[in-house]
Amino acid sequence: MVGTQQLVTRIIKDQELVIGPLAWREAGKVAGLKISADHAVRVDGDSRAILSGLVRRYEGLFGPASVAVCRDAVRSMIGRVPDADVPEILK
Repeated sequence: MVGTQQLVTRIIKDQELVIGPLAWREAGKVAGLKISADHAVRVDGDSRAILSGLVRRYEGLFGPASVAVCRDAVRSMIGRVPDADVPEILK
């Protein structure tokens, strides 16, 4: 089973390839996400809401292409996550 923390980390790392360190700073602004200085991710709260908030944060900054990057980042993992934890934006 894949957890929300793994999905979040993968999304941030793939966004980092596109937008650099800004990906980590912006992720830290999402409610329920805690990002340490060494980029360790801690998820605290509703998995679906946190994932959706992360994707929406990137979308608000960089548009629909960011959503596509997020979907591509987790495509291979999404089938191993409980459906209740996956927001519509990642499906």
